[in-house]
Amino acid sequence: MDATFTAEQDEIRRTLRELLLKRCGPEEVRTAVQTEGGYDPALWETLAQQLGLPGLAFPEAYGGVGCSVTELALASEELGRSLAPSPLLATAVLSAPLLLALGSEEQRAALLPRIASGELTAALAVSGASLTTALGLTGDNRGDWAGGGRAGGVQARRTDGGWRLYGQADQVLDGHSAGLLVVPAHTGGFARSRTLLFLVRDALVQDALVQGSLVRDSPGRGGSGSAGATRVRLTSLDGTRSQARVQLRDVEAELLGEEGGSADVAGALAAVGDSAAAVLAAEAVGAADRVLERTVEYVKQREQFGRAIGSFQAVKHRLADLYVQVQAARSAAYYAAWATGAGEERVGGLALAQALEALRITSSEAVQLHGGIGFTWEHEAHLYFKRAAGDELLFGPGHRLREHAADAARLFGGGEVAV
Repeated sequence: MDATFTAEQDEIRRTLRELLLKRCGPEEVRTAVQTEGGYDPALWETLAQQLGLPGLAFPEAYGGVGCSVTELALASEELGRSLAPSPLLATAVLSAPLLLALGSEEQRAALLPRIASGELTAALAVSGASLTTALGLTGDNRGDWAGGGRAGGVQARRTDGGWRLYGQADQVLDGHSAGLLVVPAHTGGFARSRTLLFLVRDALVQDALVQGSLVRDSPGRGGSGSAGATRVRLTSLDGTRSQARVQLRDVEAELLGEEGGSADVAGALAAVGDSAAAVLAAEAVGAADRVLERTVEYVKQREQFGRAIGSFQAVKHRLADLYVQVQAARSAAYYAAWATGAGEERVGGLALAQALEALRITSSEAVQLHGGIGFTWEHEAHLYFKRAAGDELLFGPGHRLREHAADAARLFGGGEVAV
């Protein structure tokens, strides 16, 4: 592994950091999350059309830049520093790689260039709270995580005109604004049940956007939509990660891939999960690094007993411990991004566990060291604390990520545990 970054990788980080410092401060973040889409469309257009962020890891044949997971992770680290709300995670990290891996040539040619340009956003609609299981991060994704029968989830049935979906998916990242849904669904009945992936294009006719007491209906985006589909934007702990409930009632869908094919859906989801975990780890490291920087700046200015509190030895020790933890998490995230691009498996989950822990501890200490102001809406520390708590709920917790990695590596398969 070459631990040094190339000139192109350094340029990606520098350009993104300069742009986000100008256009994505704490006030801009708060304003963006209150919009209908949950992000700033003008900033997303800049990220997509001028910097090529959604297509950063796409092949050039589909309008992408042709980079790897490493570049995508470095870009996400900068987005994490500012907590910039955007559909990048749902679109380019979770959904598009499934199109690339399993889609037919016709589907890839029709959808990936639109995603790379930022014109089309996508969301992975997994039933219930099974996202990390579906991605193979906290459990075996070859089981019944997608529901089926009386277990709920999403069901698929074949009709003369194609496929129809019926069911519900909760906690769908950016599901309220995406023009394309990638939906895992059960098909085949009880005896021969299996999970396949389906596309719902220009997905939703009815928007029920719920923000506080505001409920509003509006037509679907980008076409006639799909009758019988409803989405509701949910109130979430971390407003910078928009979530939605997607209800599908006899909705027309399209099988991802060729009809009659033998695609390894579970394997593709696990591969996406490993790369997504590496990207999420880098994003969490960026957030932890930024909140630590802000805390160091604050303790140098705040005075108590006639001295800056940063001069007290106890405060220095706490900050030194945080610095070590953030740097260790950064090393793990960078290695995971490189290893995933090199084809190594089951490293992303461990890096994500370490990064989530670093962000949680760093943001908690930031609130404490900022004193009373750190608890208030006016200060940005609480934004990072909510990101830490929200990410652990969505993608963790860390002990489950580590436990599954240990089980997959058969560390304790012999029944003996070292004391």
